[in-house]
Amino acid sequence: MAKAPVTPPQPKNKQGRFICTKDRYVQSEQQIGLASWYGGSEFHGSRTASGERFDDRKHTIAHLTLPMGTEVLVENPETGAIAYARVNDCGPFVKGRIADLSHGLAKKLGVLKQGVSTVVITVL
Repeated sequence: MAKAPVTPPQPKNKQGRFICTKDRYVQSEQQIGLASWYGGSEFHGSRTASGERFDDRKHTIAHLTLPMGTEVLVENPETGAIAYARVNDCGPFVKGRIADLSHGLAKKLGVLKQGVSTVVITVL
């Protein structure tokens, strides 16, 4: 199996908290790592970093380095499930994770039950 590309380090502010930068870039065409999901009534309808309203039923992801609007293919290698998604928010702000998945995307990929899963994100 091919070696997974290295995910760029997530930028931090002076207090050591992860931040979302304006100068985002695509480090590689594919990233492999842990993703969690977010959604529900706590975030549904609130504004995302892109300015649009968050809809936890849609297939969207939060990412720290991919530009807003980037179309990606997300795969759960454990289940083989795949889905198309679009970057519309910043995150995750938890060390060691490469993305936060919307509830709808996590459901499609079979990630809801465990909450965190390894995913493969391919930039389209």
